[in-house]
Amino acid sequence: MKRIEVDVGLLREFERGLDPRHPERSRMPARVLGYGEISTVFAIEVEGMRGLAFKRLPIFHTEEEMEKYRATYEEYNRLLEEIGLSLPPHGYAAFLTDTGRPIFYIVQQELPALSVGNRAIHLLPRQDTLLLVRRVLRELCKVWEFNRRQDYWQVGIDGQISNWAIAGFDPEHPHLDEGTRLDYMDTSTPLFRVQGVEQLNPELFLRSAPPFLAWVLRLLFLEDVVNRYYDFHRVAVDLVANFYKEQRPDLVPDLVALVNEVFRQEAPHLSVPPIGEKEVRAYYREDAQIWSLYLSARKVDRFLRTRILRREYPYILPEKIQR
Repeated sequence: MKRIEVDVGLLREFERGLDPRHPERSRMPARVLGYGEISTVFAIEVEGMRGLAFKRLPIFHTEEEMEKYRATYEEYNRLLEEIGLSLPPHGYAAFLTDTGRPIFYIVQQELPALSVGNRAIHLLPRQDTLLLVRRVLRELCKVWEFNRRQDYWQVGIDGQISNWAIAGFDPEHPHLDEGTRLDYMDTSTPLFRVQGVEQLNPELFLRSAPPFLAWVLRLLFLEDVVNRYYDFHRVAVDLVANFYKEQRPDLVPDLVALVNEVFRQEAPHLSVPPIGEKEVRAYYREDAQIWSLYLSARKVDRFLRTRILRREYPYILPEKIQR
């Protein structure tokens, strides 16, 4: 796929005038497209940047770290396409700010907001929503079939519904069928192992965490969080549990049954243990508590850095994430 090229000079200018607290008030105004647990996706409302979505990663300490991430990011995209997943047109930009901070921007074609899975599930008829999840599971099966047929590469993936977009989606006539293409969008956490060795530095997950919390996350959660994306059972639990966050708990019982049907009938060769509704509910409660605490701690850290220490806080935080 042809890589998107962007004007790095224009991005540098955007970075100079960025207001992380209020991106829409930046010198070049930015429109937030979506908040993740760690990073934010936004559009830059100037000529030359329209039609693109940007994910900004100010997490690197050195150019060498950023270069290693770049190589890992590019290889992950290549692997996903080799596996058979469809990705939106994408690219990146990497540079140093005026203060010497390495900044990496992931760039993708901006997709219609209502075509993204977590928005589409509020428009699709119930049966089409179930089909969407079945189609996502089939895309995920490609990853574990790739992992199973060789032992050099092992690829991890975050299968949450918000990471998929429905090609050609018409919100006026919401529908999808077996032939509708799904695009996978979340390539900013390039998780893959080469002969058992993780290629992404897991410490990067902690860079946006407050220093007073990072050691706890490292000790109790970091290894587990990374490992979950290599475990098809846990990825499926996470996919279904996400429907609580997306305000569709009514679908959870049917989705649990659907996941187990796919495991049993379409992927018996992968030997994935079935999931349970109680397991999904417990997983969601624990995950929601952890991420709520994490966001609250980051806001405390932002206050301490900007109001008390009068220092830069480079991360864009949501005011609140609905759970």
